[in-house]
Amino acid sequence: MIELDQNNIPKHVAIIMDGNGRWAKQKNKMRIFGHTNGVSAVRRAVSYARQTGVNFLTLYAFSSENWNRPEQEVSALMTLFMQALDREVKKLHKNNIRLKIIGDVSRFSESLQEKIAKAENLTEKNTALTLNIAANYGGCWDIVQAAKQLAEKVKNNEMSVDEIDEIAFQRHLVTRDEPPVDLLIRTSGEQRISNFLLWQIAYAELYFSDVLWPDFDEAEFNRAIACYQQRHRRFGGTE
Repeated sequence: MIELDQNNIPKHVAIIMDGNGRWAKQKNKMRIFGHTNGVSAVRRAVSYARQTGVNFLTLYAFSSENWNRPEQEVSALMTLFMQALDREVKKLHKNNIRLKIIGDVSRFSESLQEKIAKAENLTEKNTALTLNIAANYGGCWDIVQAAKQLAEKVKNNEMSVDEIDEIAFQRHLVTRDEPPVDLLIRTSGEQRISNFLLWQIAYAELYFSDVLWPDFDEAEFNRAIACYQQRHRRFGGTE
């Protein structure tokens, strides 16, 4: 493990968890085998984030475009999501971790929506780490839904157009009370954003890992943060 500067730990880390399908294919297994083993990587990432002092960890679990995948795979993913909520929430609560599901949950089944609400309520006051699971989420959708909320407020004379600025807009995103992303990690060697947290990553440092998600471990997370600490963040300014 690389020794990290504890005074320069990213407050908000986001991860595009990519490569489950390819990992399973390498082992001549069905894609859902990769997704199932990806849950173990989630546990490792959450544990390492909490241990290292990251305040917010946002994981891209299911994009709004993922509904276009084969029906069997989507159904299996939904089942896996429900099982994970059943198994993991008490552990998260015990470790003082707050769970939030960010995205349009209205498309999920009523039973899954109920589990989500119970999990969020149980962990609502936890303070060690906020774990955001982006499910049925898209960055464009997030921006549009924020714009709609603001338009509705202007329509109802709750605010004026002149009051809409970056701060007001941020308050209507699904990450409204959270800092912007400092470090965005994508696994599996792909170098795309894939419609993830488009507003929130405006000045994020990007780290692309060749590791497939089920193999993502504490050592690779450590390398990503160490690489982040070597960057000089200027936020549009000069040297």
